[in-house]
Amino acid sequence: MTAKNQNRLMENHTVLGKELPLDTPFVLLVDPSSKCNLRCFYCPSGHPDLINATGRYQGNMSLELFKKIIDDLHEFPKPIKVLRLYKEGEPLMNPSISEMIKYVNDCTCVQRIDMTTNGVLLNPQINRRLVDAGLDQINISVNKMTQGYVGNIRDLCMHKGGCEVYVKGIQELMTIDEQKRFFELFGDIADKVFLEHLSPAWPEFRLDYSFDCGHYGQEIKERKVCPYIFYIMVINSDGSVSSCVGDWQHKLIYGDVNRESVKDIWVGTLHRLICLDHLTGRRDNYSICKACLVTKFGTLEDIDEYAEEILERMK
Repeated sequence: MTAKNQNRLMENHTVLGKELPLDTPFVLLVDPSSKCNLRCFYCPSGHPDLINATGRYQGNMSLELFKKIIDDLHEFPKPIKVLRLYKEGEPLMNPSISEMIKYVNDCTCVQRIDMTTNGVLLNPQINRRLVDAGLDQINISVNKMTQGYVGNIRDLCMHKGGCEVYVKGIQELMTIDEQKRFFELFGDIADKVFLEHLSPAWPEFRLDYSFDCGHYGQEIKERKVCPYIFYIMVINSDGSVSSCVGDWQHKLIYGDVNRESVKDIWVGTLHRLICLDHLTGRRDNYSICKACLVTKFGTLEDIDEYAEEILERMK
């Protein structure tokens, strides 16, 4: 196997707790589409009744709004380290996805562009468009291993140019033989492969399963402070800004890029209040934060011991 067997998280070369608060988010997560073409049982988007009950917007982000978001990034003092095109739906359902990537690639305010997809809509034509547009990394969540599906991923790997291909699956959803086949199929064509673990990634979404390790195979660990809200900014497909990627119900909104600049929202009062409440033990003030298990199962970062230092710097 020539591919690296490692998880997809960006490697941190500094201690996050020592750098907070940030005047520029490390990661900007933008959702090109809140619609999904699959019905996975472990994801809220796979349950239309639940999504409809939230009343949230279900559709594609317009190219116009996306360009406005990218233009806003020039107000930050530093470039965004990673622009991640994904949140609740399938980004390839947005017909403007390659134009979005190209628009970002033509600017200097983003260092790296990646995207997470289920891979179902990949084909040679789309593969070429994504690569030609300048996508730096594509994360493919494998849900099946049929000949045509694997063939489209193989085609992407053969014509990937400078795009890094990361292929992942969920270990608990595969038999031992299927896990072996996963590595046989993708281990010599992708740049990275990894079997993640099923984990409770969505607050207030019930998943009947017994979890004995974290999402990346790490030891389960309780954390009082969520690290994600301090370095990741999340923009939904309608332009509303959520506290985190787990806000599938759009319950904790602290801005709207249709009416405000991205920078003003990031450094604004509401985002600051959420961060302060986490640092001072008032995380349970927010129902989704109270119910969230991602801090226990889904992150490798731990900033609890730096809480007082961060508070002092936020004064």
